[in-house]
Amino acid sequence: MPVIDVHSHDVPRGWPDLGQATGAPGPWPSLHLDGERDAMIMLGDREFRRITDQCWDPEVRAADMDADGVDLQVVSPTPVFFSYERTPTEATAVARIFNDLTLEICARLPERLVPFCQVPLQDVAAAVAELERSLDAGHRGVEIGNHVGDRDMDDPGTVEFLQHCASLGVPVFVHPWDMGASPRTTRWMAQWLVGMPAETHLSILAMILGGAFDRIDPSLRICFAHGGGSFPYWLGRLENAWHQRPDLVGVSAQPPSAYLDRFSVDSVVFDPRALRLLVDTMGPERVMMGSDYPYPLGERPAGAVVREADFLDERERTLILGGNAETFLDLTTTPSREA
Repeated sequence: MPVIDVHSHDVPRGWPDLGQATGAPGPWPSLHLDGERDAMIMLGDREFRRITDQCWDPEVRAADMDADGVDLQVVSPTPVFFSYERTPTEATAVARIFNDLTLEICARLPERLVPFCQVPLQDVAAAVAELERSLDAGHRGVEIGNHVGDRDMDDPGTVEFLQHCASLGVPVFVHPWDMGASPRTTRWMAQWLVGMPAETHLSILAMILGGAFDRIDPSLRICFAHGGGSFPYWLGRLENAWHQRPDLVGVSAQPPSAYLDRFSVDSVVFDPRALRLLVDTMGPERVMMGSDYPYPLGERPAGAVVREADFLDERERTLILGGNAETFLDLTTTPSREA
């Protein structure tokens, strides 16, 4: 059984000027190269994130995978490029650029890197068109952000897009992004330490309480990043609220716990106690190994907590390290828009 990392990101080593490519004023992301191996992602004239050649060099990535004992890695966009705040035309142009560049990176190591595309999620027709173009070009799935402005995962357009993914058999990876900034969250990376778990928790609630799971075919394969955020810890509170306040919370067709078999989560929780809660809550069939490679807040070696968890039996460990991801990615077939 191969070991599969379902949560990693790439950044190409440069891209066309996005202002020129879209015909729209900035600020746009750009890359300032500081040498062969180091660079800084810029947002206009503001520094966003320092990165290394782990982001763009598949040979460096493969060496790290070998060191960590990873056979396959899903390569998804870095969310800063989603461009959901832009017009659909502008976001489509950006998606095409980064989707094509991701394919170039993965094509250099096709037996080990599984490309996921991005789409202009703010417009369902444009999102479907770019998804289908990307699948035809070689992408195996799609990563989406967990919200578009104030539109969460139960937004009709997002639900329509997810239903289309279900009809095509395309796996969907949901990543939190665009966390609200305030003086309370700009210290200590609190947007990432508090905001990201809360964003994912809220969006799973939207899928359940907003009725998205009730409206989408159960065949949809969808995974939420970062262990589902704070959702697993607070499922009991949600379940209690559903029963005690049916006027406000009991709005889904079934209690929240009935939807746990409708989605998966990755294992990026860093602590065996958290992983135990995650597996106890979701079941070992609904957790997949992820690392958030190559970013500093990711897990290295990838899968270390899963491998070292003494409460997992070998069947459960095998499922989490790769078996569940084989099913999620449907590695025996290629998604087709004629499906």
